[in-house]
Amino acid sequence: MFNFHKDHKNLVLVAGLVFIALSISIAVLPAYQMQEVEPIPDQKPLTANEERGLRVYVAENCMACHTQQVRNIEMDNMWGDRPSIPSDYVYSKKRMDVWRQSPSILGSERTGPDLTNIGKRQPSEDWHLLHLYNPRAVVPESVMPSYPWLFREKDSTLLTEDDKVIAVSKEIFNKPGKKIVASEDALRLVEYLQALKQTEMPGGDVSEFIPALRKERGESQSGKTGDGLDGAALYKQTCAACHQDNGKGITGAFPPLAGSAMVNDTDPEILIRVIIQGYNSRPDYAVMPPFGDMLTDAEIAAIATHERSSWGNDAPEVTEEDVKKIREYVENELNP
Repeated sequence: MFNFHKDHKNLVLVAGLVFIALSISIAVLPAYQMQEVEPIPDQKPLTANEERGLRVYVAENCMACHTQQVRNIEMDNMWGDRPSIPSDYVYSKKRMDVWRQSPSILGSERTGPDLTNIGKRQPSEDWHLLHLYNPRAVVPESVMPSYPWLFREKDSTLLTEDDKVIAVSKEIFNKPGKKIVASEDALRLVEYLQALKQTEMPGGDVSEFIPALRKERGESQSGKTGDGLDGAALYKQTCAACHQDNGKGITGAFPPLAGSAMVNDTDPEILIRVIIQGYNSRPDYAVMPPFGDMLTDAEIAAIATHERSSWGNDAPEVTEEDVKKIREYVENELNP
């Protein structure tokens, strides 16, 4: 029928048709179908500041080392509450303009951790800013490069209310009369990172990926917290990034828990309140965000008990009932 050895015209024609067919089926059709994806109910679009942060994220090529895709496999259950689905990317894939498609943020390798749910895992603005300025200040083993061009030095006497001063220890930056201030790009990038949170599926209906995560966190298949929560594991997952595994914190940024009078107090009320409400009463340290909406009473009790019995601390155990009472007090104060 065809003798491609001699009929080079037909060879080129058939090869061209095969190329066009494959391009349509592999690239064009899937791209067209992706335009019809609907957002998840309650999924919030990116704000103008968060969109600007996304552009900074792309400009700094963060996708080279970080992914934003949770696969439906056991090893990925630490990065999100469920596997990623197309709807998760509805707002981040908006075209930049008529000629330019949205940049790919999925990434292809994890030199650093996946960022799909980083806004939930690490909600602290101060932590992110310090991490960008000097990653090894908060994660000693980090291989992430520093981004000093996103910050500037400023005379202490010239600071304004709009300046965001970074909590940097003297070991890292020690110039009398000078402070490190975040640029607008740094602040917007952090806003984008804080916005990276998986939207809950309607009715909490997810795949079998979730029971594996619940098992790891000590929860039952029904979602109710069971006995035997691992306070050390929960602390490592929720608190260690700032207060460190050894409880010594980071000088000039995050206070130590080892030997802390508040942590060792026989009455755990203040400690529980800080975990639930956050803390911003010490200007010499960074702001601690609230974790009341992220953690159950049992998880807070397990974390508090771990903190009160580790690194030389010796204080009574905190129970789930203790946390429940304090949470009720806090809610009554906020909604009298």
